[in-house]
Amino acid sequence: MAGRPRSIDRDRVLDAAESIVAESGAAGLSFEAVARAAGITKGGVQYCFGTKENLIRAMIERWGNAFETEVFAHSGSDRSPRSIIRGHLSATRDSDEAEYSRSAVMMTALLQSPDQVAATRTWYTHRLAGLDMDDEDDRKAALAFLAGEGAFLLKAFGLIDLTEAQWTILFADMLALAGEGKGGGSAGG
Repeated sequence: MAGRPRSIDRDRVLDAAESIVAESGAAGLSFEAVARAAGITKGGVQYCFGTKENLIRAMIERWGNAFETEVFAHSGSDRSPRSIIRGHLSATRDSDEAEYSRSAVMMTALLQSPDQVAATRTWYTHRLAGLDMDDEDDRKAALAFLAGEGAFLLKAFGLIDLTEAQWTILFADMLALAGEGKGGGSAGG
């Protein structure tokens, strides 16, 4: 009796892939390993993603989409470039240990994928594109953004150890530099 094909839970497969990269690095990521961890067949993983590159792309996109949701939640209705930077900084400030670990996993996977490095470069360019580097307040927002990203990556890779209080005060300074508390500095704000 032929049954209906079992549907595959993409998020469960992506969770399994993230776990593998966290435990074994990007080199340990294979369809076979993901299938075993997700409790499905290797063919099921291939059916879902086609290639390892597509699996990595899906992992990074899911991570990025979840983060963007947080950024926009912190930005509220103001979608000006500086407000988005402040939302980004706030979302980064509010990250927890699980997010640092997940981010390190995603960055490790990203670096194994040249097209994802290019996509990430484009993403960073876009994040900064709305800022006018001839405007002092926009330059300050850009500096705050770059400092926040640097702090986050250093923490994600375990290269700095800051207490929660230190982390919070550093991000308060970055947010102030980016114009928090100054009425936003945008025409639409």
